[in-house]
Amino acid sequence: MRGFLMGAAAAALIATAAVAATVPASKHSAKETARAVAAGLANPARAEQAGDDARRRAAEVLAFSGVGPGDEVLDFFPGGGYWTRIFAGVVGKTGHVYAIWPAAAAKYATKALPALEALHIPNASARVLGVGIVAAPEPVDIVWTVQNYHDVNNFGGEAAIDAFNAAVLKALKPGGSYIVIDHADPGTGLASTGTSHRIDPATVKAEVTKAGFEFVGESNVLSNPADDHKANVFDPAIRGHTDQFVYKFRKPR
Repeated sequence: MRGFLMGAAAAALIATAAVAATVPASKHSAKETARAVAAGLANPARAEQAGDDARRRAAEVLAFSGVGPGDEVLDFFPGGGYWTRIFAGVVGKTGHVYAIWPAAAAKYATKALPALEALHIPNASARVLGVGIVAAPEPVDIVWTVQNYHDVNNFGGEAAIDAFNAAVLKALKPGGSYIVIDHADPGTGLASTGTSHRIDPATVKAEVTKAGFEFVGESNVLSNPADDHKANVFDPAIRGHTDQFVYKFRKPR
């Protein structure tokens, strides 16, 4: 079915994550996650993308997720594969990463999918779904979406959001985690998803818990109080530095 630095560095990772948020419980210990994340980030095969790790706060966000060796991870709407490539190093030979573009977003995979496939990552597979929003050949431990949840509303409104969350719930193993990271626009509901490409964090929390998930915790590691939430996220003045929320939900066991 599968295709495709401990030491001071790991200790620093644990300490940094603790400052950002209390890492919710996972099937992996914090130390095990720290080791795996450090190894994934240090993978020489992704050296050309490592310069973006600090801005994305990759170490802290991954530590918060609780990902570890042997996990099955579904990376929803993976863009250029930044997170897919890191996850491949984190989960190791006994894990697998599924990079998935939903059918409604097939046009966004025209260049990205062949480029990701050309890397020949042994424990990762990428595809565009023929139909539907989320699917994997086997239940996964984590469904991960970064800066894409708001787009689901743009694809098909609240009905699409409900279908998306239901599909994520189905795709996860009991006790599996659902990580949602997106550009924040508090108090606006879904009004700005198609304009400034932001979304109200409270709305996301309500929608996901309505689907049957438990809210586990949040991290403020990507928050930016200087962002007034008015600019489009692609505006050069704010791009890459928007105020973002990081939520973790769990499928009940």
